[in-house]
Amino acid sequence: MKIYSVIFSSVVLLISNSYTMAQETPEWVPELTEDWEYVPEVITPGTNNQAPSDAIVLFDGTDLDSWEGGDWKVEDGAVTVEPGTGGIRTKKGFGDIQLHIEWRSPEVVDGDGQGRGNSGVFLQGRYEVQVLDMYENTTYPNGQTGSVYKQHAPLANASLPPGEWQSYDIIYEAPIFKDDGRLAKPAFVTVIHNGVLIQNRVQIKGPTEYIGLPKYEKHPEKLPLELQDHSDLVSFRNIWVREL
Repeated sequence: MKIYSVIFSSVVLLISNSYTMAQETPEWVPELTEDWEYVPEVITPGTNNQAPSDAIVLFDGTDLDSWEGGDWKVEDGAVTVEPGTGGIRTKKGFGDIQLHIEWRSPEVVDGDGQGRGNSGVFLQGRYEVQVLDMYENTTYPNGQTGSVYKQHAPLANASLPPGEWQSYDIIYEAPIFKDDGRLAKPAFVTVIHNGVLIQNRVQIKGPTEYIGLPKYEKHPEKLPLELQDHSDLVSFRNIWVREL
């Protein structure tokens, strides 16, 4: 009888709680789940290779006024690496961004592996997304086109033949550091190459290193973007960013 009494008491308690919750729960109507607190900004999307209305255009094919560094050549709406003069970097610094950039490796193939259409997009001047002619080319996967150099191989090789324009759309989350210099949050990057997702919010392990392992060091929240001079005649065009 004692067991039945416990069961009966539990059932009564459950019914009582359900009745109380029913009284406290509001009658559900659509308006209760509508969030009006944040209204997204209206942005005009870019069409015909134009940047979105809120983008910062870094290179529109006419000049390098937004850049400094190497003595690169602007011609026919593109800027091409001038080997031996060094890379170029933006005058403005950036943190979290959406970056669009188009690039082209030389039509005439000269070399193989890492010696073929090599350049790089350096986020905050430290974290490289590799540019390389990987059309029917072979190299170590974490150094090929679209890799986070020496850290993450791309999910796919979406490369076009040499001489054809290709695109990167990059979503970058900058690292956050504590006041004492320790890392609070690492950087993350997503890369879409020619419309194909090849890096899916991968964690950047630290600054790009050719030899050795990467290790984070505290740096400012905003730093320039850099394009690499790797002695190959790689060209770039239509470069813009949206600060996030």
